[in-house]
Amino acid sequence: MNHVIYEKSLITDHDIYLFKEGTHFQLYNKLGAHVVDFVGMKGTHFGVWAPNAESVSVIGNFNGWNRGSHPLAVRWDGSGIWEGFIPGLERGLLYKYFIQSRHTHFAT
Repeated sequence: MNHVIYEKSLITDHDIYLFKEGTHFQLYNKLGAHVVDFVGMKGTHFGVWAPNAESVSVIGNFNGWNRGSHPLAVRWDGSGIWEGFIPGLERGLLYKYFIQSRHTHFAT
């Protein structure tokens, strides 16, 4: 089972500045799923804006749609962005974000 690595980020401090300002016009290059190389490992970086989430994880065929196996981490900068890198995941896999609300505790 692949684990999530949190040290890999496609999002820079400048991206966060533009995002918070509302002028980041290429955010699609940072959020979503992107296949990248990280310290010699090919895998997929996931990023999603979920400012009211209590927890966020990536679920898909690769983990049996298990909502607890690949949790993402919220960024420290107050942006509400959750992210993580999962080694070994290639392009074309089915996935969704499992988002648990911190207000209603409902999942979406």
